[in-house]
Amino acid sequence: MSEYHTPVLLEESVALLAVDPAGTYVDLTFGGGGHSRRILSALGPGGRLYAFDQDRDARANSPDDARFHFVESNFRFLRGALRLRGVEQVDGILADLGVSSHHFDALERGFSFRGEAPLDMRMNQRARLSAAEVVNGYPSGELTRVLGDWGELETPWKVANCIVRAREKAPLETTAQLVEAVRPCTPRKEEAKFLTRLFQALRIEVNGEMEALRMVLEQSLRVLRPGGRLVVISYHSLEDRLVKNFLRSGNFSGRVESDFFGRREVPFEILTRKAVVPSAEETARNPRSRSAKLRAGAKC
Repeated sequence: MSEYHTPVLLEESVALLAVDPAGTYVDLTFGGGGHSRRILSALGPGGRLYAFDQDRDARANSPDDARFHFVESNFRFLRGALRLRGVEQVDGILADLGVSSHHFDALERGFSFRGEAPLDMRMNQRARLSAAEVVNGYPSGELTRVLGDWGELETPWKVANCIVRAREKAPLETTAQLVEAVRPCTPRKEEAKFLTRLFQALRIEVNGEMEALRMVLEQSLRVLRPGGRLVVISYHSLEDRLVKNFLRSGNFSGRVESDFFGRREVPFEILTRKAVVPSAEETARNPRSRSAKLRAGAKC
C-alpha cells in the first residue's frame, strides 16, 4: 500500500539480497509491504518470506500469498520468533529502519511536531512507555541523557531544563505543548532541524530502537546461513554507525579482532564499500528518503 509507506531504495536493496527463488527471507520492517512484495516477486513457489512488524496496523497490508508469513512482533525477537515457526536459518534479512510515512502522517500517533496530537510515539500501541511519560516523568538528568544520546542535541541540559520548568506548571500532554515548552531554547534559524532531533530522541527512547537494533544485528549472525545477506537501510548517524561497525567487525565498536595466527576475523564480506544513497530522482519523488543510507554484507 503506497499510501501507507513508500519503500525507499526498493530496487537497490532487493538486488543486494540476491534472492534465491527457493530461499527463505526476512523483512524486519514490513510497514506498507513494499519491500516484501518486491521480494515475493523474485521468489519461486518454494520460497518463503517472514515479515515482522510490531504495529498491528501493518497486518492489513499483508498480501494474500501462501509464501508470506506476517509476524506481529518487534524484530528484537527475530531468532525466537523464527524458531517458533520451525525456521533455524535464512538466506537473507532486509531492514528498512526508522518511521514509516504512515506513522508521520497519522498525526494522532504523535510522531510529528507539525500539528497537535497526544504525546504518544509508540510504534507498538500496547507498549507501556509513551513520550508523555518520558517528558513528564524522567528526572532532568535522564532527560539530558536521552536528548544528548538519541537526539545529539548540542545543549541537551538546556532543553531538559526547559521541559522541567514547563511541566512544573502543568503536565505536557500534546506535541504542541512540548514544542511551546522548548521554544525558549529553540534556535530560530534551525527550528525544524532542532525539533526533528528532539522528536527523534523521544521516539528512540519510547521504542527502545537502538537496543532493538543491536539485538537483531547480533542475532543475524546466528540466523543467516553462510553466504546469507544482511541488507539495512538507516536514516540517521546513530543507526548507520552501528550497522557499519557491525558489518565490518561483528561488534559495535568497529574494532576487528584477529585470531591466534593474526588473521582478521570478519563476519561479513562487505557488499557496499560506501553507503548506497537514493538518486536525485528518488529524493525528488519521495523527500523522506533523502537521509537514507543502505549497507549490506554477505555472511562469511
